[in-house]
Amino acid sequence: LAKDGFIRARIDGELRQLDEPIRLDKRKNHTIEVVVDRLLVKPGIAKRLELSIATALKLARGLVTVAVVGGAEQMYSEKLACADCGISVPQLEPRSFSFNSPYGACPACNGLGSKYDLDPAKVIADWSRPLFEGGLGPGSGSTYLKRTLELAAYAHGFDLNQPFEKLPRRVQNLILYGNPPSNASGNGRGLGGVVKGLRFAGVFSFLERSFEESNSDSYREWMTQYMSPVPCSACGERRLRPESLAVKIAGWSIADFTALAISEARPAVDKILKQLTSRQREIAGRALGEIAERLDFLLAVGLSYLSLNRSAATLSGGEAQRIRLATQIGSRLRGVLYVLDEPSIGLHARDNDRLLQSLGRLRDLGNTVLVVEHDEETIRRADYVVDLGPGAGNAGGHLVAIGSPSDIATNPASLTGRYLARELKIPIPEKRRSPNGKAITVLGAQANNLKNIDVTLPLGMLTVITGVSGSGKSTLVNDILYRALAQKLYRSMERPGPHTEIQGTEHIDKVIEIDQAPIGRTPRSNPATYTGVFAPIRELFAMLPESRERGYRPGRFSFNVKGGRCEACQGDGLRRIEMNFLPDVYVTCEVCRGRRYNAETLAVHYKGYSISDLLDMPAEDALKILENIPQIRQKLETLVDVGLGYIQLGQSSTTRSGGEAQRIKLAKELSKRQTGRTLYILDEPTTGLHFDDVRKLLDVLNRLVDLGNTVVIIEHHLDVIKQADWIIDLGPEGGEAGGRIVAQGPPEQVARNKKSYTGQVLARVLNGNFQSPNP
Repeated sequence: LAKDGFIRARIDGELRQLDEPIRLDKRKNHTIEVVVDRLLVKPGIAKRLELSIATALKLARGLVTVAVVGGAEQMYSEKLACADCGISVPQLEPRSFSFNSPYGACPACNGLGSKYDLDPAKVIADWSRPLFEGGLGPGSGSTYLKRTLELAAYAHGFDLNQPFEKLPRRVQNLILYGNPPSNASGNGRGLGGVVKGLRFAGVFSFLERSFEESNSDSYREWMTQYMSPVPCSACGERRLRPESLAVKIAGWSIADFTALAISEARPAVDKILKQLTSRQREIAGRALGEIAERLDFLLAVGLSYLSLNRSAATLSGGEAQRIRLATQIGSRLRGVLYVLDEPSIGLHARDNDRLLQSLGRLRDLGNTVLVVEHDEETIRRADYVVDLGPGAGNAGGHLVAIGSPSDIATNPASLTGRYLARELKIPIPEKRRSPNGKAITVLGAQANNLKNIDVTLPLGMLTVITGVSGSGKSTLVNDILYRALAQKLYRSMERPGPHTEIQGTEHIDKVIEIDQAPIGRTPRSNPATYTGVFAPIRELFAMLPESRERGYRPGRFSFNVKGGRCEACQGDGLRRIEMNFLPDVYVTCEVCRGRRYNAETLAVHYKGYSISDLLDMPAEDALKILENIPQIRQKLETLVDVGLGYIQLGQSSTTRSGGEAQRIKLAKELSKRQTGRTLYILDEPTTGLHFDDVRKLLDVLNRLVDLGNTVVIIEHHLDVIKQADWIIDLGPEGGEAGGRIVAQGPPEQVARNKKSYTGQVLARVLNGNFQSPNP
């Protein structure tokens, strides 16, 4: 150092001249810090200071200490590393805060926040039985596992023939998780001498090894049904690396901030801005301003209850559409045509007004907004209405009315107009059903945002669960009520949300969730096959004289088996053309011309119609032809009753909307023999329904209740709410401000509750002067 021109050094904290003799103990570690420069703070030292710091950084490989006379020393480093312990972190970039990037994702869970592990509640299929007599789910057919368990039972003194629930907890854990190696050793010969020191790895270890070593996708997929997501212990479900989580602004890591609800995140941005210095605000102000603006757009479309880290897969269709709408409002584009399909789905009447204001802002920017909608308030506030009809399916497709909402309301040819003019309306029941003393009670419901509530659902009634978006309706009904009942009645492996207990299950024998999931995943599935009407139709054709002469059986008239179907397209009616890197193209089969059957099968007619002709017919037309066959008439009538008389019996299920799929399921349930002890659950069944279709749906649901069943509906549609026998209103707000029971009872009682947003709107509906509430 002296040869390089340096004069002083600090050795073990003591300042020394380099030209004096310095003795160092070879057996100790020493800290040697060279003094590069000494400066007096005054104008004009910038260049010298820069040069001195550069020299110090080069000499100490990126480290420099600044000692201020009378003040504290500060150590600076060019590297993202701790000078004391040597721990370093990579350069922070935007991708360091993304769980979709390997640079930011938690290495333990790959950024998922959870890992799938075997669930004891699922692996043990029936706790009341011995393991190999129906108690064990996966692995019960393995002779190796059975033999190993027998050895473990001998070694540890338990009985495999006992029901699993009667075994001590210690033995249950031993069976599932195994035991550590034992120090005991067998001194004798034979089985006992071999197994007394046995180390048993456990059922879980065996199943995990089988899962990891298997090359079969179907086996691995089958095994996942016995697993449940477990929070990642490394990141605590926050999905990011520790280095990324250590970066904080105003006390929040990026995971903490994105866990906030949108209504909480907006004021949090203002709080961050207030804490910044003028220089920091200059750097971060633009980014924070854009974040605040985007949050304002999300608030404007009624999504205040959503957390920023909410998985897209858990969003409803309406929520996803409103998020896209908020993005478009933020883009401030002009001259754009926006097309929205039922944006009011899932919106409470209170939130619908905010949505309509947002659509108005898009229009006022100079855009055109085209909305496909059945919501009355949206139609009334439109600038221009195009009404198609007059019916559905083949009876539709015509322009019935066009003009302002008042023009539509005065057009006698428009069914929509007659409802707008109040010429037609869904009536308020003259008399509501009263509780019969039987009920299902959910105690201590606390999943997601539910606040440990006790909910009583009276049986034998039409009950509607209401509340603003995000108040906890779906969590209560779908995640807790349905799953808990399915677990009790059907031994379902789906685990219900946290709750203390469910009472009253002895009063029902079935629980059926009629959702909007597709009724089939393949083009071969159709309304006729799903409802079961296709089987008696095939039997009818097999009984015709022409079929008997030719020896045709019902299977001849199935497009799923060889014999009667067209083999060129294998009964699909379409041929698939593979386009390699583009989506496959489907073209009509040139042999059967889309009719699915061969010429011999199509030669058999009933009243002049072939089996293909009937499949191409709307349900109401087929009913006129087949009304003399009771088994067929009953199933077709239920399709017509739920407002689906227009659908073709053979139309592929994959082309049906969610609302249509839900009503097809409802029709199937109506055609079954009723026990009067079934609980039906429907989540927003009015999605995609016209006023008149809602009336038909309510008639069907009331028929189910009249037979002694119970119907529970999650709904925002006021025509459904006013028809309810019993209402349970959750809220008062969405997200963390929700999850409580605000009001319950008959509609008239809820309407008197001033704290209930549903009650406020319902009071106007029951008085006959409904108008949208102010935001």
